[in-house]
Amino acid sequence: MSDAVEVRPPVPPFTRETAIQKVRAAEDGWNTRDPQRVSLAYTPDSVWRNRAEFVTGRAAIVEFLARKWARELDYRLIKELWAVTDNRIAVRFAYEWHDDSHNWYRSYGNENWEFDANGLMAHRHACINDLPIREADRLFHWPLGRRPDDHPGLSDLGL
Repeated sequence: MSDAVEVRPPVPPFTRETAIQKVRAAEDGWNTRDPQRVSLAYTPDSVWRNRAEFVTGRAAIVEFLARKWARELDYRLIKELWAVTDNRIAVRFAYEWHDDSHNWYRSYGNENWEFDANGLMAHRHACINDLPIREADRLFHWPLGRRPDDHPGLSDLGL
């Protein structure tokens, strides 16, 4: 076992600018749909509430995300900073995905994040609602992976 200290910049206390960087880094990570990679942004004992599910620790985060992305196909996410103070960030987000029957959804939500001194997320509380949409009503059309810098954000899209 390594005694190396994990640091994930930017670290608290956050400014508006560093919080925006943190939000974009989280969005980029989640858009990889790589559960192991995403889990490294969280403390080893990170505590989540995601909808009505409670998850604790990186291994559980990996398992949760693997299940999520096996069900939510062609997942594309946009996050936007809502508020920031010291070691806490609030974001709003939307993501589009379809199920294995090719029914499309846009999921909307809010997250509250709390970080440790090294910039790892220790707590994540997420509220999410799913809206069925027609494929023709999709707004997130970039190739799977990182959202291009020139793709509109939530506010730009009127979401």
